[in-house]
Amino acid sequence: MNALTQAGRLLFAIALCGLGVEHFIYEDFIIARAPQWPESFPGKLVWAYGTGIIFIIIGVAVITNRKARPLLFLGSVLIFFWAVLRHIPVVASATFLFGEWTSAGKALTFAGGMLAIASTFPSIDGTRSSPFIQFINLQNEFLIAGRFCLGIFMIICGIQHFMFLSFVASLIPTWFPGDAIFWSKFAGVALIVGGIGLFIPKTAQWAAMLSGLMVFLWFWIVHLPRVFVSVSDNIAVFEALAIPGIAFVIAGALSKRRIPS
Repeated sequence: MNALTQAGRLLFAIALCGLGVEHFIYEDFIIARAPQWPESFPGKLVWAYGTGIIFIIIGVAVITNRKARPLLFLGSVLIFFWAVLRHIPVVASATFLFGEWTSAGKALTFAGGMLAIASTFPSIDGTRSSPFIQFINLQNEFLIAGRFCLGIFMIICGIQHFMFLSFVASLIPTWFPGDAIFWSKFAGVALIVGGIGLFIPKTAQWAAMLSGLMVFLWFWIVHLPRVFVSVSDNIAVFEALAIPGIAFVIAGALSKRRIPS
């Protein structure tokens, strides 16, 4: 395992544990910004606490390299069914590329990112060759899923930088040199280019690495100083750590193997 993959795993694991703890703080399913808990469904608190524990366990498993692959797969399935699928009708009825699209993109990124990270861990015992075990042991297919999910989210965010330019500029600290509008536009272009680059096999490794570095810098410059501004900002600080973690793992994995198309 190279240093880039190792660093990405650590960032993602820390973010996952932090988001898991927030399940207890906010008493809801925090990861991937799932739509509000259905009022007709009982057991919100049990679900919030239970899934919080699960994601903390997954984060610890990633750090310790113990049963990380099957647990990451479990986390991806949880997010896909509880967040990604539930976002679809919300996005379908929302204004094109407004806030609901951001939340759906985050859900997609976490679901695909967990599969990409799972692909970098050892396969489950090959002697148990059931179709389910073979599926969990997929390598390139999981990595491609992570690339495409992250790429879609980055393109959405890049376009939104131009749609909500004033808001994005307001997030940039006053001490940061240069014009906030310029940096907002620059970041928007970089996100779109990086997202497109993730779709292209020959550029995917560099797109992942440079995009991860950019978002990691935003974590320190934009998100960490705003951690106590609002609940959304509090959640976003861990998301801003998870996304470069996913990107670095993808870049590290692609540097070690033939890039899948």
